[in-house]
Order: sequence, then C-alpha cells, then structure tokens
Amino acid sequence: MKSAIESAFSTGKVAEFLRSLDRQGVRIREFEEVLSKGLLGKKAAGEYASLPAGDQGQIRELYLASLERVAPELRQRFFRLYAYY
Repeated sequence: MKSAIESAFSTGKVAEFLRSLDRQGVRIREFEEVLSKGLLGKKAAGEYASLPAGDQGQIRELYLASLERVAPELRQRFFRLYAYY
C-alpha cells in the first residue's frame, strides 16, 4: 500500500495519477473511492481491507499527506479535484 501511494505521487507519475482521477470523476480526498476504482492499483483495495484499523488510518494519513505535497502548479491545474464542494 505504501509503495503504491508513493509511486502515484512520485514526481514523474503524479500528473498521470491526477488525470486518471479527473477522468474517473473522483475527488482526490475520497480515499476509499480512489481505492475502489483501482486507481492505486488493482490489488490496493484488498490489501487495504486486510489491514487492521490502526494501519488503515496510517495509510489514509499517508495518502492525505502525499496529496498535500503535490506541486502548486499541478494543484491549480487540477483545481476541481482539490476543491471542497
């Protein structure tokens, strides 16, 4: 799980990840929906579900922290994914 998140938010892949979210109509902060649509990999949802609740919380926090570290120009470009509405 951790490697899937780190890979999605890596410098070379983050724009592609954001485009896939945009195409699927998924907001970036909706972690469970990102998982259910397989946007972090086909096995990610199953791996996440098999974790204890405490570990799930840590993975969710890693994901949320990672999305906040995306470069401002990409965040502006994909504004709709980050918007709170």
